[in-house]
Amino acid sequence: MKIDPVIQISDIHKSFDEGEVLRGIDIEVNRGETLVIIGRSGSGKTVLLQCVIGLLIPDEGMIIVDGMDVTAFHEEKQWNKLWLKVGFLFQGGALFDSMTVADNLAFPLRHHTRLDDTCIKRHVMELLALVELKGQEGKYPSELSGGMQKRVSIARTLALDPDIVLYDEPTSGLDPVTSDAVSEMIKGLNRKAGTTSIVVTHDIRSAFLIADSIAMMEDGKVIMTGTSKDFKTSRLDQVQLFLHGRVNAEERL
Repeated sequence: MKIDPVIQISDIHKSFDEGEVLRGIDIEVNRGETLVIIGRSGSGKTVLLQCVIGLLIPDEGMIIVDGMDVTAFHEEKQWNKLWLKVGFLFQGGALFDSMTVADNLAFPLRHHTRLDDTCIKRHVMELLALVELKGQEGKYPSELSGGMQKRVSIARTLALDPDIVLYDEPTSGLDPVTSDAVSEMIKGLNRKAGTTSIVVTHDIRSAFLIADSIAMMEDGKVIMTGTSKDFKTSRLDQVQLFLHGRVNAEERL
């Protein structure tokens, strides 16, 4: 893959009252690459993602997104420019329960574009086809399965045709079969659109399905980066414990 960093995270630190969560994170993501960040709960994965998108402000360090130093932003219009380029999938999906699927997908188009109703409706239908949910536009989120809700959330994330997509635990709460289907869909959409993506997950099976490269975090630091093959063959104890579980790791000793 051509070296063309779109996201550059340099020496990022972030603390809360309970202590330091990010302790000097350095990560680069190249154009068109899907980087998966893995690690146990509490390792700092989601906090890092929220720093990239501006939901949290780091205490130290620099984050460059598509040439913009987001850690130097001071005005809302600067963030608005970034948010038009970056799609963010929240862990819970964040669908509006009182809106139909169609209205959920239309929401960002109505608030961030000047498209008329006819164009919005056409784009909504295209998004539904993209995530294989044609015919579901009139339903409410509560009428859909967990996997279908995830698909709607992904479609809404893609509504503004972002160049960069950030996914926070896209397969959480799903059974293995549905998780694999959602993972394969994300991989296919990324390839088709050529987006640059960061996927945060503790689901190693999903990580191996989606990733071009993987970074593992532990205690607020990146302890390893590499390909899926690199992780499968790694001898690092922390990696083996995460991939296979403590019991299996101890059986090999």
